[in-house]
Amino acid sequence: MAEISAADVKRLREKTGAGMMECKNTLVSTEGDFDKAEKLLKEKGLAALEKRADRVTNQGKVFIKINNDRSAAMLVELNAETDFVAKNPEFIALGEKITEKALEKGINSVTDELAGMVTDLATRIRENMGLKRLCLVKASPCEYITDYIHGDGNIGVVVKCESDKPEIFKNEEVKSFVHSLALHIAAFNPYAIDRDKIDQNWLKEQEEILRVQTANDEKLKDKPENVLAGILKGKVNKFLSEICFLEQGYVKDEKITVAKAIEDCAKSAGAKLAVSDYVYFKVGGAES
Repeated sequence: MAEISAADVKRLREKTGAGMMECKNTLVSTEGDFDKAEKLLKEKGLAALEKRADRVTNQGKVFIKINNDRSAAMLVELNAETDFVAKNPEFIALGEKITEKALEKGINSVTDELAGMVTDLATRIRENMGLKRLCLVKASPCEYITDYIHGDGNIGVVVKCESDKPEIFKNEEVKSFVHSLALHIAAFNPYAIDRDKIDQNWLKEQEEILRVQTANDEKLKDKPENVLAGILKGKVNKFLSEICFLEQGYVKDEKITVAKAIEDCAKSAGAKLAVSDYVYFKVGGAES
């Protein structure tokens, strides 16, 4: 029988994530052949993973990486079964590595290479994991990208602003303001930037819901049609002001709208300023 050293057991454990005794027994069964033992343990890990494949992965983190010249940003949502694993240093390192690699390659979808990286860790930790989604955001020379991660990574936001004088994005006050816009989006998750960006079929569905609610309101049953129409219009406008980013009360001063806050910042900077796009990721949320 080949002699099994403690160093080999330790090395095998580090490579496969299996228990110390399992590593030792596998090395014994392969007569000290490290490569065979590693292969066997990885196969066991994959088998265990397949049994857990139907388990829900609604825990995890959002990762964001912006390149040095702020011409592109990458958002990634990496999921796991438990919050315990989502806080595991290896899980976090994997999320950061995937985000960096995806940004470097400029990809906008899950590839076999990225999925393989997830499977490798999942087989070692023996918990179901998933690379749910990723999103590449690109910026032109007239645009500026910033990000915000909330808490432990449950929510991540990237905001892209544009200006006729892009040099204003070197202004610390402007950069701070744009970051506050990202914080606002994380807090309120607007449906769209403005009314023009709302899907009209979806809006018609919401208007119909409000129409039925108005028609069934006992307090309004004796009101004439023109009054009901006015009330419905008011409800629709209120609804839109709550879901449209530019119409929402600004997170740092709810007495003014986001649009007014942007206008004030632009005036102070002496240039035009607008939000051209944003991306919001929430762990376990619907794909946008």
